[in-house]
Amino acid sequence: MNKKVTLSEENAAHAGECSRRSFLKLFGVGSGAMALLSADPARAAEVVGRFRSEEQAMGVLVDTTLCVGCRSCETACNETNGLPKPKVPFEDDDSLFEQHRDTSPNAFTVVNKYTLDEGVEITRKQQCMHCLEPACSSACIIRAMEKQSNGAVTYRSDLCLGCRYCMVACPFDVPKFEYSKASPLIRKCTFCFARQEQGEQPGCVEACPQEALKFGKRSDLIEEAGKRIAGSPEAYVHHIYGQHEAGGTSWLYLAAARFEKLGLPELGQKEYPELTSGAMGTVPAVLLIWPALLAGFRHFSHRKQEAHDERSGRHV
Repeated sequence: MNKKVTLSEENAAHAGECSRRSFLKLFGVGSGAMALLSADPARAAEVVGRFRSEEQAMGVLVDTTLCVGCRSCETACNETNGLPKPKVPFEDDDSLFEQHRDTSPNAFTVVNKYTLDEGVEITRKQQCMHCLEPACSSACIIRAMEKQSNGAVTYRSDLCLGCRYCMVACPFDVPKFEYSKASPLIRKCTFCFARQEQGEQPGCVEACPQEALKFGKRSDLIEEAGKRIAGSPEAYVHHIYGQHEAGGTSWLYLAAARFEKLGLPELGQKEYPELTSGAMGTVPAVLLIWPALLAGFRHFSHRKQEAHDERSGRHV
């Protein structure tokens, strides 16, 4: 019995040492990320910038003059991503358009109606814009938000610490946090990255009966948008939203009215990682690395409890 107790104690000591090593490693990762942002903001922006590849990036052209507000894109998005079905039926029911809706953990895309001064109504699809140089990825200290070569900005739940800096950084207010869950995640449109990997279009694009959504290479879509404006100059504002806003986005918009009247923010052409890197560098280190610290403490406590349970079991 004494020998067993000794072995249990050795195991517990070993577990504690592993826990400490794991914690220090995690702390080191957080500190390293902070050092990069603080010491060299330009370098941090350059690291994010390496993801840019406009020639390979895919995109979607949203022609709001063709959108009829049928919300087929919402249904397709929910089905594709395993989200709950929309609660309000589509048939003969426009009550949903009476108030502005935002994306949520259970709705990656929504369609809203905007009434202009002259009484004209326009509907617009809203989702993640998948920026060429995403602020969410730049703000994430461990790169849980990843910019893929095809243009999609994806999310890795296995890395996320729940700091929610991506939510603060996004100029389009897209990432949403699952506040109601015990183990919350950040949720947003992934540009149907898995479908793209299989050679398929995003679910919303495939479902649009009016062909208001066109999927293809971003460079080709910009050319197509220019042709539509030139072919019907009276039908469009002579601007392609997303071509330059926030450094460029994968989702591009055409409209017959000024884009700010359709709920799209007025943004400069500068990439947001460049705009925010200096500010991030001035944030006290403790505010940036506290998620890593908390994760480390949790891991350490969990391992300590396991060791205690093991010792208790050996004594029984």
